[in-house]
Amino acid sequence: MLKVCKFGGTSMANAETLKKVREIVFADDSRRFVVVSAPGKRNKDDVKVTDALYRCYDELVSKGNCKEAFAVIRKRFTDIATELGLSLDINSVLDKTEKEIEERKSAEFTASRGEYLAAIVTAEYLGFEFADAADMVRFDSEGKLNEDYTDDKVKTRLKNVKNAVIPGFYGKNSDGEIKTFSRGGSDITGSVIARGVKADLYENWTDVSGFLVCDPRIVPECKPIRQITYKELRELSYMGASVLHAEAIFPVMRGKIPINIRNTFKPQEEGTMIVPNERYSVENGSVITGIAGRKHFTVLSIEKSMMNSEVGFIRKVLSVIEHHGLCVEHVPSGIDTLSVILASEQLKDGVLSDIVNEVRENVSPDYIHVIENISLIATVGHGMTRRSGTAAKIFRALADAGINIRMIDQGSSELNIIIGVADTDYEKCIRAIYDAFAE
Repeated sequence: MLKVCKFGGTSMANAETLKKVREIVFADDSRRFVVVSAPGKRNKDDVKVTDALYRCYDELVSKGNCKEAFAVIRKRFTDIATELGLSLDINSVLDKTEKEIEERKSAEFTASRGEYLAAIVTAEYLGFEFADAADMVRFDSEGKLNEDYTDDKVKTRLKNVKNAVIPGFYGKNSDGEIKTFSRGGSDITGSVIARGVKADLYENWTDVSGFLVCDPRIVPECKPIRQITYKELRELSYMGASVLHAEAIFPVMRGKIPINIRNTFKPQEEGTMIVPNERYSVENGSVITGIAGRKHFTVLSIEKSMMNSEVGFIRKVLSVIEHHGLCVEHVPSGIDTLSVILASEQLKDGVLSDIVNEVRENVSPDYIHVIENISLIATVGHGMTRRSGTAAKIFRALADAGINIRMIDQGSSELNIIIGVADTDYEKCIRAIYDAFAE
């Protein structure tokens, strides 16, 4: 068995949390490769190291140096190294890092140094080799991960390495400059490393014990999800479930490597296992896996007689949206009706009015109506594909709760059912669906 372990910001926050990391890693010899994030908050009033580094860059731009802002970084890592009793000359490492930040004058290079420093400290503490992600992770000219190149470099770099610590969050672009993933991108690095070394399991250690069926702020007693497929996770992540970076599943999905979400502070709990579809047993699973949603959508409702016989009607409507550079969330339709659902945050500075006018000009609808303040809620689960009456059960629960359904959308896969309700009914809706399927 070969495992890759990724530890998030809360796991790296201070010397005490790093001691927990060491215990976890050394408890299992198969945990050979460790990917780390930059130290996160130690308390609610603290500052994440990555945020502090962005402040360094801002100070560098405004003052020509970042000594004052970098002092926060320096103290953070000096304190960790001192408390752990490391022989590492941390001041020399920090001096070099500060100099490189001031010389390169790059926001992404600056932001990446949190993971870089965390990996150096962790490697020293564990007695593992330090393997720089910059030597393995490559982005193409469009800023996308070059998977083939990265895969090959990971294999080559770590082929004969027994144990290593790798910084997350960054790699190099095609010009050889440091480039970062989006925030939370260390999850992606862990996934990339797992596929490159052909790991049997990718463990993602964080401050929660996996995914829950729904938001515990809405349903405090909601149950944990013990097993979930890649496809189910994609659906829930899109709708707001945020334990794992949404893009982190793609590298391991192609390698069919399971992901285990674990809690650094409760390592005895089994967490959530994310598995390939073929490893999921519908018979042993629940009807639904999870419930997730997002608020603040706007619906553009269009009606026109004989719409179905008008060639290019939907294309013309969507072209208007594309012209304004907006993303479409969903497009439910009927014979004479079409609804285009957009995230409301995109519709600023009169954009919505422009879209409505252009749609009128392009397709001459009989009727066009804008519905604002809509929430979308997804009920997701492989169990729904073989159980009749799931949709009826959802709709009955919402009717009993006095909730008016404004929209329904279900794909042919039957993996999920998405409903639209008023923002004011969002929490009530999730509660009602959960109660309907609670076992």
